[in-house]
Amino acid sequence: QYQGLARRSTNEVLQLYSAHGQQQKLQRSSVVTQLHGQIKKRLKQDLKSLHSFALELLKDFQHQSKTYLYQILTAVQGIQLQNEAMQIFQIKAFDLEQSLEEVTERYEKEKQKRRALHNSLVELRGNIRVHCRIRPLLPFDAAAGHSLSQDRQSFSEKVAYAADDETVLVKCSRPGHASINKTFQFERVYNASESQDTVFADVAPLLTSLLDGYNVCIMAYGQTGSGKTYTMLGPQLEENFPYAIEDESELGIIPRATQEVFRLLSEKPLGSYWVEVSIVEVYNNEIFDLLAKDSCGKVFGIKRDVVTTREGKSDVPLLTYETVENASEFLHLVNRGLQLRVSHPTLVHAHSSRSHLVVTLTITTIVSGDNFGTSWEDEQASHRLSKEVSCIFPQKMRDNSSTSSSRASSPVQLEAAEKMKQVKTRLQLVDLAGSECVGMSGVTGAALRETSFINRSLSALADVLGAIAEQRAHVPYRNSKLTHLLQDSIGGDAKLLVMLCISPGQKYLTESMQSLGFGTRARQVQRGQGKKKNFPVPSKTK
Repeated sequence: QYQGLARRSTNEVLQLYSAHGQQQKLQRSSVVTQLHGQIKKRLKQDLKSLHSFALELLKDFQHQSKTYLYQILTAVQGIQLQNEAMQIFQIKAFDLEQSLEEVTERYEKEKQKRRALHNSLVELRGNIRVHCRIRPLLPFDAAAGHSLSQDRQSFSEKVAYAADDETVLVKCSRPGHASINKTFQFERVYNASESQDTVFADVAPLLTSLLDGYNVCIMAYGQTGSGKTYTMLGPQLEENFPYAIEDESELGIIPRATQEVFRLLSEKPLGSYWVEVSIVEVYNNEIFDLLAKDSCGKVFGIKRDVVTTREGKSDVPLLTYETVENASEFLHLVNRGLQLRVSHPTLVHAHSSRSHLVVTLTITTIVSGDNFGTSWEDEQASHRLSKEVSCIFPQKMRDNSSTSSSRASSPVQLEAAEKMKQVKTRLQLVDLAGSECVGMSGVTGAALRETSFINRSLSALADVLGAIAEQRAHVPYRNSKLTHLLQDSIGGDAKLLVMLCISPGQKYLTESMQSLGFGTRARQVQRGQGKKKNFPVPSKTK
């Protein structure tokens, strides 16, 4: 071809090249046209497919929208129904809460009425009030007297509970036997979490009775380490002081009762009363005067004896009485006496009291003889008269001298003295030594002898209560110095409250059951209605 082109002229070559270029253009134009047609056709097909897909998608979206909208409407309706149900439930719950509050309020009122009626019945029958306090588990409960770890764990298990404020529940179990629950009913039951304030709140009304003319005795009973001294005095300190004055919430019954008595006495006119205190301990069946002093004025325990007077009352001749004017002086005397009280460490309790402590607070009130036992027609005149007589015969009246009137300096003074009478009421606060099992406490020698006397005196106390409960002709008060000393409180006209203290652990189950049995027997004692001293009766117009 190229050879043929070479033989041709230039024009021909240009013509041929031009023709060839036009031919190629035509070919390319044809290809482009065909390609454009194909693309256009393909685009139409794709657009049609896309339109169909869009229509299907729209239909699906509309269908799903309707479904979701229906579900939303259904959920909203469900929520509305739930809200309505919740409102109805809240209304019912509110009504139930109000009903429960009303029922609880009525129950509390009925319980108070029942308790008041029960107390009135106790008052009429002369029964002994028994309160029971369950102490909490303490660290030494898991350590004393047992060497095996499994024994420690089982013996420290809690078996005594306060089922309610009047019932003690005890779980009694033995290896190989089914557990048995026993219940004991008392006037009041305190669980391990209840404070000293709560305990004293139930004791305080008795102190009002004291100033109303009744003798009162509060006695703590229980096994060693059960919390008797803590309940009566408060926590013991290393300095031999029984309670911390700074921490008033921990004070026991004795300091609180004294404060309350002097608070009540402060409402009376000055000079119309005075208060005397005596402190004795019964140790190894002997009575010791803890306020007695030797010739040098040093305080030490002097042995005393208890006798029965012609009137059938118990009395301790030569017993020391200290006059106090406020609670602080009283607490000072109690501290002084407690430093002489015998204590000895045992495996059960590091500060085990080895004697029975009896603190007696005697209130002597001066009243007018003209109105003695009748209405108090002229209260202010009587108050002035009592002040005058107490100024005329302060020492003679405090010494209970029967010849004071004969020493008066004038007939006017004699006449004034004859018109005055003394009324004595007595508050006895008793912290008994704890009963104990020798095998548990591990005592030997002198401490073993002390344990023997303690257990015998407590047994004598139980025998006395049993004799009174069975209304025997003879009550063995003289079998023990303790019962002889407390004869007037146990079998006399005093209002007697026994504060039963028990330990909750399995290790002390036997002693706890014995204490609960003692309290149950004490509740059964009927001594007749307590006798009130003849105080002047306030006039109705006052």
